Amino acid sequence: MFNHLLSLLIWLPVVGAIPVLLAGSARPHLARWLSLLVAVLAFVASLFLLVQYNPGGAAMQLVESHLWIASWDVHYGLAVDGISVALIVMTTFVGILVIAGAWEVIQDKPHQYMAAMLMLEGLLIGVFCATDALLFYALFEAILIPMFILIGVWGGPRRVYATLKFFIYTFFGSVFMLIALLYLYQKAHTFDLATLAALPLTFKEQAWIFFAFLIAFAIKVPMVPVHTWLPDAHVEAPTGGSVVLAAVMLKVGTYGMLRFILPIVPDAGAHFAWLIIVLSLIAIVYIGYVALVQEDMKKLVAYSSVAHMGFVTLGIFIAFMLVREQGNTDMALLGMQGAMIQMISHGFVSGAMFTCIGVMYDRTHTRLIKDYGGVINVMPWFGFFYVLFAMANCGLPGTSGFVGEFMVILSSFSANPWIALFAAFTLIIGAGYTLWLVKRVLWGEIANPHVAEMKEINARETFVLGAFAAAVLALGIWPQPLVHLMDNSVAQLVQQLAIHKI
Repeated sequence: MFNHLLSLLIWLPVVGAIPVLLAGSARPHLARWLSLLVAVLAFVASLFLLVQYNPGGAAMQLVESHLWIASWDVHYGLAVDGISVALIVMTTFVGILVIAGAWEVIQDKPHQYMAAMLMLEGLLIGVFCATDALLFYALFEAILIPMFILIGVWGGPRRVYATLKFFIYTFFGSVFMLIALLYLYQKAHTFDLATLAALPLTFKEQAWIFFAFLIAFAIKVPMVPVHTWLPDAHVEAPTGGSVVLAAVMLKVGTYGMLRFILPIVPDAGAHFAWLIIVLSLIAIVYIGYVALVQEDMKKLVAYSSVAHMGFVTLGIFIAFMLVREQGNTDMALLGMQGAMIQMISHGFVSGAMFTCIGVMYDRTHTRLIKDYGGVINVMPWFGFFYVLFAMANCGLPGTSGFVGEFMVILSSFSANPWIALFAAFTLIIGAGYTLWLVKRVLWGEIANPHVAEMKEINARETFVLGAFAAAVLALGIWPQPLVHLMDNSVAQLVQQLAIHKI
């Protein structure tokens, strides 16, 4: 079974969606229990993956390769390194919480909702372990379908506008990625990522390919200025859709940068690193200010996601600057590790924040901040979790939000103290918009009769929020196991930064 563990992780949720779908709307409880069973089995399989993976090795492990399209030399190629393993375990973990969170909330066609969630989970796992560029591209595109359905069917009043905007943005970026892949295929006659990484390219070729990849992945992250689809998608998406979108789907963009830009066009990546760093700082500082003026809680957290993901891109590309200009591999390693930890941390924190907003929305059917006040008086346990996740969103020491951001700022200081200073502004701005949100929603007198009637979180909601809280605190207090899991893989990425192709 271990020889096909990665295939099992991909296809178990996808195939498991079929009986969930067949359960039909007449048997919603059966559909819910089946989907939960599949999600739990996928999580257990990911724990097997964690046990099987050897963090002492830097090479890709658990390799699967089967010829898929012989005439084009396309393979069904799968393998993982420490970064992939961490993202896969996070995906299956979030998958359980999303299904549990939607248990009683989704009353309209729950079987279809649960099936779409499972399919999305399987496709995302496939993205994180594909070693063939065409297979990656196929999965990269396929994840649009279930997310399109989730927003379009169970979304808010402007769901059609949000889904079309989401689809147009991401599809537009994917076209450039496909053109770049076809060009590389003409040169290498294969889509194997390892072969493409070894392919010699002139700087001019690298520059064109770099921007083609950058457009595709920057939209997915999303980076400024192609981030405008994200707030609309979050506002209109159901709670589960927002959680998966923020926790996992945004990581596909930064993961793509690691797998494509970094090894295939390292010279162009180093040359244009300044551009990504500037865009990352704009995301961190300017988008933080944009979050301050939001009236909708979901929009506020969505904008904060753009700012926090700016730390991930900053950590990745500051490593280019440190290696190529200063030869400082130690600090480059720290920055890259910080970026990876921030990816995982943001998955937990943003997922938890959107879950909290969903809990309040289920009771009052509004997400406007002005409609709340004094919530902690009627929901003290919910208030405890909300404050904890808000502190993690601010980057409070002891929570996961602190670890990655601190490592990236420390690494940035070695490259340029001004970059570190701008990046550190996010700790102030983030604390500003997050604490202001908490003040207006939780504290003070009970704002209106609707708030007075809000009921405390039930056992199911406590389980979901408690699991997120455990992950946030565990990573914040003891990040070493995650660092150890990804250490050799990140070190190899840093070594690749020093390779010149021209």
